[in-house]
Amino acid sequence: MQPKEEVTKKGMRKPLRILFKTLGAIAIAIVLFLAIVFIVNVFATKSDQAKIVPYGQHVSVDGKNMNVLIQGNGKETIVLLPGYGTAAPALDFKLLIDELSPYYKVVAVEPFGYGLSDGTEKERTAENIVSEVHEALQQLNINQYMLMGHSIAGIYGIDYVNKYPNEVTAFVGIDSSVSTQPGMDAKLPTKMFGFLKKSGLQRLVVKFGGDPYAGLPFDDYTVEQMKMLSNINSNSSTMLNEMDHISSNFKGAQGLTFPKDLPLLLLIQANNEGVKGWIPLHEGQIKDSVHGKVITMDGEHYLHHTKYKEIAEDVRVFMKEAK
Repeated sequence: MQPKEEVTKKGMRKPLRILFKTLGAIAIAIVLFLAIVFIVNVFATKSDQAKIVPYGQHVSVDGKNMNVLIQGNGKETIVLLPGYGTAAPALDFKLLIDELSPYYKVVAVEPFGYGLSDGTEKERTAENIVSEVHEALQQLNINQYMLMGHSIAGIYGIDYVNKYPNEVTAFVGIDSSVSTQPGMDAKLPTKMFGFLKKSGLQRLVVKFGGDPYAGLPFDDYTVEQMKMLSNINSNSSTMLNEMDHISSNFKGAQGLTFPKDLPLLLLIQANNEGVKGWIPLHEGQIKDSVHGKVITMDGEHYLHHTKYKEIAEDVRVFMKEAK
């Protein structure tokens, strides 16, 4: 007869073996799942790259290609700058460009890492981004223009107009960022976003997430192109580098103000529950402007997706008043 203690040990070993086998099977399943997701993403990315139809034109900046879309033949020029993470700016602005181009020459710039532009290893400081955009415009012989920017372009824009005051004729913000808005000193999880990108999990999350273009008046072709470019560009090394610099770029802009005599039009959300004091922050930006105006609009952060007609009309009316 076996000792009671030995019987107990044997009885304990069996459940432990079952537990270890179960954990091992789960680990193997996870590894296989990640491997399949990774491989699918590699082939899907190659497929996306082959299906993307070029638009606009390339301009050489720092030995790399920056993509720029030009539409319209108006006497006055509008330069459009995107918000952070907008994967295909020239396509994302399409609805607004179509409204503006009968009256203006519209130039949609896709900074490095965006749209069809090359990526770059150069630090994504506001100084570098502004300098690169300016160089692209110089290459195109565009020397007088209204600067219109969405979201974080409010940070780059205020730097831009102070560096090139003789070129910019007005600034228009589309729910543009303000350097003193709260919450921009937070540390962002760039490493996690990088893992999601490289592993292919990002594509999986996007596939089973909501459609960001549902209900919007984009044609199916444009939506398909934007989604493919989003799969390629979102959380690329260039974009993640820019994310790493968001806090310092906001902080660096805090000592800047828009020139007093520069026409300044800020089109913003009427009810931004995510940022405290959204309207007063923008009212503070125009308080010393000779020609400054804040217009609130009912809509989401990407106002140009739904309020493109109103934005185009407000710009035309404002510029006539400013003159």
